[in-house]
Amino acid sequence: MRVIFAIVFAMTGFAPWAFADVLIQNDQRYIGDDGSLHIVGEIQNNLSAPLSQISIHATLYDADNHVIGIKETASLVNTVMPTMKGPFDFILTDSESKKVKTYSLDVSYKVSVPKSQEIDITSSKMSRDQLNNLMITGTVANNGDITANTVAVIATLYDKEGNVAAVSRVHPEPDYLGTDEQAFFLLTVPDKMQTTDIEDYSLVAESEEYAAVPEFPVSSLVLLGGSLSAYIGVTRLSGRITANLISATGPK
Repeated sequence: MRVIFAIVFAMTGFAPWAFADVLIQNDQRYIGDDGSLHIVGEIQNNLSAPLSQISIHATLYDADNHVIGIKETASLVNTVMPTMKGPFDFILTDSESKKVKTYSLDVSYKVSVPKSQEIDITSSKMSRDQLNNLMITGTVANNGDITANTVAVIATLYDKEGNVAAVSRVHPEPDYLGTDEQAFFLLTVPDKMQTTDIEDYSLVAESEEYAAVPEFPVSSLVLLGGSLSAYIGVTRLSGRITANLISATGPK
């Protein structure tokens, strides 16, 4: 059964109430360097079961509060395990973005069977090149008993308010890992203006066989668990351990 949960943002910009176990949170919009409008945010899974086939829908409104379009996108993390998050990114063309005054979001998903958590990010570093392009480099490893195919690394970047500032997804080369193998990855964010005030970031890795595993710094360990699985993670949020699990931000 597919479940749909909607969060409708007030036109005043105040945060809405939220009561479900699957939340849209930390969203905001920004104009990219190419003039496209991005609506970014993340799905928080507070259920005790994994989520898959996650679709986020954005209803767009003009200055008169008339619906001018509905867009759909998917979570960049295909399987969102209990207590974990899946970022998303809507990209609207320059002509579409000029008409949008505000928006509302809803999410649909299916509860899925758990996957083993054997894909692990073993190191990461955020830096900038000589042209001030932001990049995240690191290594991802397969700790499972079988080959991991279509390995992906997903980054969520946060501003100083804790809102999602940008997201990125990349496949290492090669994008498959045998047992006990690891690979180098490079994540880039092309919008320079949007990355100016980046404060924090988080990473997850997944494959077709294995679910996402969070990567955080060793300075702040936190036990993350559910009725279907338990795992150790740490948070890369400058000590701010996902304190806003039931909040959602209004349009910016």
